[in-house]
Amino acid sequence: MKQIGRSAGVPLSKVFPHNLRHLFATLFYRASRDIVQLADVLGHSSINTTRLYLMTSGAEHARRINQLGLIL
Repeated sequence: MKQIGRSAGVPLSKVFPHNLRHLFATLFYRASRDIVQLADVLGHSSINTTRLYLMTSGAEHARRINQLGLIL
């Protein structure tokens, strides 16, 4: 994984199997918008566990709000 991460330009401090799992969960959810299916794929018995993979930061929320162009 470290070699692939290096080739992709990802900082080695970010290259861990669990980070790959988070990336997969985020991309899968963006494509499907189906948290129940994602929970099944990840093997979670609770959607609340799956939800942790999809939480975004305050900075991400602010960026999306700014993209709406509602606040001048």
